[in-house]
Amino acid sequence: MRATAGDAEVAFRDNRERSRFEAIVGRKVIAFADYRALRGRVAVVHTNVSQAASGRGIGRRLVQWMLDDIRARGLKVTPICPFTAAFIERHQEYADLVSWGRERLP
Repeated sequence: MRATAGDAEVAFRDNRERSRFEAIVGRKVIAFADYRALRGRVAVVHTNVSQAASGRGIGRRLVQWMLDDIRARGLKVTPICPFTAAFIERHQEYADLVSWGRERLP
């Protein structure tokens, strides 16, 4: 997916090799959300937005894209990251995705 941030075009992707969802401008990652893939769900453990991209809604759009992607794959989310948890709390349309499984994080 692509969106704009000011004058720059932002692309979003699931970088499975690094276990993180990313927001990219050009070739530069400007925000990411680290995760652990678990059986039937994704545990989001940390979200980071670069200082240069801070305050532009990039983190919010990254989390929204991530949750839409998780939903499209038929998975659930465990929002360990406070930013992701707060986003879901404010956007109840994603509450049905939340699952707190029993297995430990790798």
